[in-house]
Amino acid sequence: MTQKLDIYTRVTNKIIADLEAGVRTWHQPWNAEHLAGRITRPLRHNGIGYRGLNIILLWAASVASSYMAPIWMTYRQAQQLGGQVRKGSKGETVVYADKLRKTETDDNGQEREVAIPFMKGYTVFNVEQIDGLPEHYYATAQQMPEGIERDEAAEAFFAATGADIRHGGNRAYYALEPDYVQMPPFGAFENPEAYYATLAHEVTHWTRHRSRLDRDFGRKKWGDEGYAQEELVAELGAAFLAADLGLTPEPRDEHAAYIASWLKALKNDKRFIFQAASHAQRAVDYLHGCQPMIDEEDEAAA
Repeated sequence: MTQKLDIYTRVTNKIIADLEAGVRTWHQPWNAEHLAGRITRPLRHNGIGYRGLNIILLWAASVASSYMAPIWMTYRQAQQLGGQVRKGSKGETVVYADKLRKTETDDNGQEREVAIPFMKGYTVFNVEQIDGLPEHYYATAQQMPEGIERDEAAEAFFAATGADIRHGGNRAYYALEPDYVQMPPFGAFENPEAYYATLAHEVTHWTRHRSRLDRDFGRKKWGDEGYAQEELVAELGAAFLAADLGLTPEPRDEHAAYIASWLKALKNDKRFIFQAASHAQRAVDYLHGCQPMIDEEDEAAA
């Protein structure tokens, strides 16, 4: 089996096993113990966040090994920083996509350059597996204060998207043709986290409109593969946004109803989770792109 197929299979099998056990790999039990923050995407050695599927892979690894620190690096990066991975430590595989370019001769004898996409994996270690790194990699934070009832940063983020968000009734959904998000009233939710997690899910759906990302998986009816793919994109998008906004993603009530369709799709197509994670990252990037630009002078003054 090629390395590309091996990566697809290993990642998909892990997520299938989690779902069959009733666990969504992308929902981490958050903690407040590391300096990097209460909730975060997994971070590279230079503080840059991982993207797409790698977020899910490293969240799952953190849960499995009870890592509190969100920072990961390669063996060589650890050495360059003066650290040493402890003997016997097991690394985690992360992936990246690239294109191999080669020259081919067509039927007319003309040479042309073609790009061949491929997937490659490499191994990273959590800083808790590494000794001798600079002290700030191990620093812990003070307990964060309890948040106010409404999260001002989250409110501003969703308002800046420009989405038509309406409140009322007892259902949360995105209506494609009228192009609006419907939410129950804020006070109808058990806690603020549940409200913002649901809103993040529906606003991720909102990005699929043809005037935005024009995302269409050929869904014809509730529960088909196209439906499952879009729901998984919204699930992942909500989890990524929760990490970016410092929120705790809450399970949605219909979670159990989706698991069967996700499992079926994952078992039928090893690329399903990779494609969903890629679309989710694109949706989150789009939503971040809706935010107002911060003036560098104002940011420095703050």
